[in-house]
Amino acid sequence: MSSTEIRRTALDALHRSLGATMTDFAGWDMPLRYGSERDEHVAVRTRAGLFDLSHMGEITVTGPQAAQLLDYALVGNIASVGVGRARYTMICRADGGILDDLIVYRLGETEYMVVANASNAQVVLDALVERAPGFDAEVRDDRDAYALIAVQGPESPGILKSLTDADLDGLKYYAGLPGTVAGVPALIARTGYTGEDGFELFVKPEHAVELWQALTKAGEGAGLVPCGLSCRDTLRLEAGMPLYGHELSTGLTPFDAGLGRVVKFEKEGDFVGREALAEAASRASENPPRVLVGLVAEGRRVPRAGYPVVAGGEVIGEVTSGAPSPTLGKPIAMAYVDAAHSAPGTAGVGVDIRGSHEPYEVVALPFYKRQK
Repeated sequence: MSSTEIRRTALDALHRSLGATMTDFAGWDMPLRYGSERDEHVAVRTRAGLFDLSHMGEITVTGPQAAQLLDYALVGNIASVGVGRARYTMICRADGGILDDLIVYRLGETEYMVVANASNAQVVLDALVERAPGFDAEVRDDRDAYALIAVQGPESPGILKSLTDADLDGLKYYAGLPGTVAGVPALIARTGYTGEDGFELFVKPEHAVELWQALTKAGEGAGLVPCGLSCRDTLRLEAGMPLYGHELSTGLTPFDAGLGRVVKFEKEGDFVGREALAEAASRASENPPRVLVGLVAEGRRVPRAGYPVVAGGEVIGEVTSGAPSPTLGKPIAMAYVDAAHSAPGTAGVGVDIRGSHEPYEVVALPFYKRQK
């Protein structure tokens, strides 16, 4: 397959039959929206939404030293993850720059599944393969072995319960368990990216359509709607969740991104980037880097990634993500700003939108937090 050929998920024909607007996302043809992205966003916040996330990259690491390999290759303490649990972590370069943020599921004593962002799946796979020699472990590209369907929103537990006898009540946040959903074998995970409760279902691609249709039918009375990548972006932005290529990049270490907590220096042995990250940690404690903050517009103009953040005529930062917030009813943004202007309520902060300095309020992240 040529690298330019667009990839299609197992649900491609189904998206088209639902009238989805499709877009090229990281080399995959993905649904951007089915109707109104605002309606899809509101459905996830108040009822439930159904997403095709089959573009995410699954990499399986197995073998007696799988945990040791992952502890060396990633910044987190993976050996301490219990079977059936998951952990948010990152993979960094030797210089500490972030290659990707990841979720690692421990599926068994010696089996782990690393889930990478679609745009970085090959980079993460290559890095894991490169870091594997010397460990009794195998790295396997399982991107074609899985379709991934997510059901997100307050009604999602009820919808899923009607299709499975798996113990959903016992399934904690950042955990996964094998089960059967609508007769389809699945890994059921609870690790959403929308700020709502919800589940991700990893299944074989040949079962994807059947599962999607069963979930759609089960969700009819609960107001479930199919959702595209566009509302996924506004949902994660309201929830203050970073997106690779916006809040995270190779130019930033986890400490620059305010996510130094994912780096576990206390774990045994060396890991890629340890030295550079120790220096980044000490730099950050002496001289705080720019801080990731929330910005809420006083007007109607929407800030976009790359727009300068200004105060007193000086550039003090840069917008990383911006969009209208359906929940707040105002444009919002995440931005890295100088520490001196990062406190919530800091006066005089604006965004330069095509030469006009629009006033913005600095707020703590996230913009939205669901009521438990």
